[in-house]
Amino acid sequence: MATVSVPPTLTSARDDAIQLHRAFKGFGCDTTTVVNILAHRNSAQRPIIWHEYRTMYSEDLDVRLSKELSGDLKRAVLLWMHDPAGRDATILRKALSGDIINLRTATEVICSRTPSQIQQLKQVYHAMFGVYLEHDIEYHASGDHKKLLLAYVGTLRYEGPESDRIMAENDAKALYKAGEKRLGTDEKTFIRIFSERSRAHLGAVSSAYHNMYGSLKKAVKKETSGNFEFALLTILQCAENPGKFFAKVLQKAMKGMGTDDSTLTRVIVTRAEIDMQYIKAEYHKKFGKSLNDAVHSETSGHYRAFLLALIGPSH
Repeated sequence: MATVSVPPTLTSARDDAIQLHRAFKGFGCDTTTVVNILAHRNSAQRPIIWHEYRTMYSEDLDVRLSKELSGDLKRAVLLWMHDPAGRDATILRKALSGDIINLRTATEVICSRTPSQIQQLKQVYHAMFGVYLEHDIEYHASGDHKKLLLAYVGTLRYEGPESDRIMAENDAKALYKAGEKRLGTDEKTFIRIFSERSRAHLGAVSSAYHNMYGSLKKAVKKETSGNFEFALLTILQCAENPGKFFAKVLQKAMKGMGTDDSTLTRVIVTRAEIDMQYIKAEYHKKFGKSLNDAVHSETSGHYRAFLLALIGPSH
């Protein structure tokens, strides 16, 4: 469920391109106009604006935005200008190359995406960077974490709502045997089940496990650690309730002193056109305040205005 509100009076992409060009002209940038236009254009409209701008002014809009904007706002707007697969590819490439490798960000993105999103992302990743996503995972991840990520991006899983109760119970028993029942952990079984099963099936496994042995989430925490644990928990929580998972990620990014703006931006920009309504509802349910209020108190200026526009109104 998207939250990006398209303006009631429909402007043409050509009008938008002209308005943006005007906003860039002269001394300093009219950032308010830039935010007002781009934050209210959906994934079908943005590429057309980009194309119109290029045709009219012989310049790439993202190159111009990069010159005119700065800081958190620049990062958010440039990410927003991509299509979803291009955006995920950009985030992953940054996390898996360069000076600081951020395996946690890469893990969150990979393990929270559906199989069809991953297939698209892999193609775009290779087209944009000339390297396979698997190659970058292979190079930077290690151990069971690496095995799980490679299995997860390499497996085509079923995406429908059906699951088989008997199969789910068998998987729950297999996980119990591989973890809590024995001394030490049989990681192979965890990797196999978590990478090969659909979301609907994993949800059924979790509830079967709960009926027989207690919390599967607690078992994962007890039996595994580090990035491997984080990957398994991300897969499990996104199988059960992705909205709740991302609500928690956002809350953690805004907790305590200072704000983790790169996480805040990443989650809001990547989920705005997917499931932001659910994330907002889960956030309110779990933390007793609206996501809008939380973001409003943690951010400022044009950056705040942009994020709030993507989140959409508080209901």
